[in-house]
Amino acid sequence: MSAGTNRSPEVLLVEGLKKQARQLGFDAVGIAPATPADDFPQFLAWLDRGHAGDMAYLRRHGEARRHPASILSDVRSVVMVLLNYRCPDGRAEQSTDCSQEAKHPPRAARVARYALGRDYHDVLREKLNSLLAWIQQQRPQTRGRGVVDTAPLLERDFARRAGLGWVGKNTMLINPRLGSFTFLGALLLDLELPTDEPFVRQHCGTCTACLDACPTQAFVGPYQLDARRCISYLTIELRGTIPENLRAGVGDWLFGCDVCQDVCPWNRKAPWGQASELAPRAEIADLDPIELLDLSEDEFRRRFRGTALWRAKRRGLVRNAIVVVANRGDAKAAPFLKRASEDSDPVVRETARWALARLCAHAPSRFFDFA
Repeated sequence: MSAGTNRSPEVLLVEGLKKQARQLGFDAVGIAPATPADDFPQFLAWLDRGHAGDMAYLRRHGEARRHPASILSDVRSVVMVLLNYRCPDGRAEQSTDCSQEAKHPPRAARVARYALGRDYHDVLREKLNSLLAWIQQQRPQTRGRGVVDTAPLLERDFARRAGLGWVGKNTMLINPRLGSFTFLGALLLDLELPTDEPFVRQHCGTCTACLDACPTQAFVGPYQLDARRCISYLTIELRGTIPENLRAGVGDWLFGCDVCQDVCPWNRKAPWGQASELAPRAEIADLDPIELLDLSEDEFRRRFRGTALWRAKRRGLVRNAIVVVANRGDAKAAPFLKRASEDSDPVVRETARWALARLCAHAPSRFFDFA
């Protein structure tokens, strides 16, 4: 009798599912039981401390994160997948090869790696829907739903349960082979599938590199992020003005931030991502913040629809660009800032007037050359 005949149909289905997931481009896959989220009490405590800032939707849909049944009734299994998006430096020429360093204009602002290519929500959903279609070919009565981070699921908790890694001190999921530059996706199924062993060990040790490197000191302790101070929150989720005491810490980050991941030892030897859809696009990686100061609403929609930068809206992207040029002290931005100081948007106006005052205070003679 062959070894294969001793395996149950469910085990064979899982083996085929994982093989199909890898063929679709996912870098890792695991299966977790669809039971209440282990970290739900910690999530509620985080909300109660006010660390979510203005992300009211997290509290509004907070209870839904208690159990994945809020997304799919009768859910029995949660298939978790990782998709590697690691690319050098965060600024690169348009290419499908993430293994080569690329040159970029010296004036380019920094954009977090995850946002350099096509919108990852669309990429993940397409792959998850393809995986669901494969399962439904094997089991036609199966109900399922593929979800990304817009669904009320504590995905890092379920990824740990599925054996895909541990949650590091910077609150990111870290896979021992892939590091932390990975997108998380979930496929909820009403099938009862064999599950993987959960990842139970922590491998951060005594390292505090991520906590020490944060430019805005967003970590109030290991595994505790105050989003209100996080550059990613400030440049993406925050709709109003960035607090003045945090603007210098934003540095030249136009959208998002990779600092706590860049310094993580587990990312030093992690492989480059292979998904061509996520490869950096020059029109995003090489953005000149000064040029963005004249960005109109129509131009914003034309240039950034279908990218992750869409989430910041025109207001947020121009506001961020103003902070970047102010931090750089670039007097060439003065005429652009003057126009922005009369912008119809109050957040853009306030930030531009602050930037003009900052430039004038640091280099008044150079500033008035552009008056």
